[in-house]
Amino acid sequence: MGVFTAMNVAATGMTAQQLRMDTISENIANAMTTRTQDGEAYRRKIPVFMEKDSTSFDNILNGYMDYYRPNGVKVTQIVEDPSDLRLVYEPDNPDANEDGYVEYPNVDTVTEMTNLIDSSRSYEASATAFNAAKGIASKGLELFSS
Repeated sequence: MGVFTAMNVAATGMTAQQLRMDTISENIANAMTTRTQDGEAYRRKIPVFMEKDSTSFDNILNGYMDYYRPNGVKVTQIVEDPSDLRLVYEPDNPDANEDGYVEYPNVDTVTEMTNLIDSSRSYEASATAFNAAKGIASKGLELFSS
């Protein structure tokens, strides 16, 4: 694996984790939103990660893929969590149904904060890997120029 490949993999990891942190922040900000633009309670959003594939058909056809080449990660979509919304009995709330229950988002702030810490640490690990690859490239240039 080349130095620039390592930098690219680390950069895609940082980009994906940044989007994950943005999604978590949106979830926390809407933890009490009972009515969105479509009239329903907010639903928790989850980013879906997938390996970034930059393998060309020609390389596969010609058999050049005899070993694994890391390509990084990408976010393919952001899906809504299908779990049930929380029902809270509040008959005076204007968003209450005919039985007096209000649907609150399926966002658990503790879970979101735990995911935020996890995402932050993953971002830091990718940044460390990027800086290590940058340091290796810099040392290589230093050795080459002397």
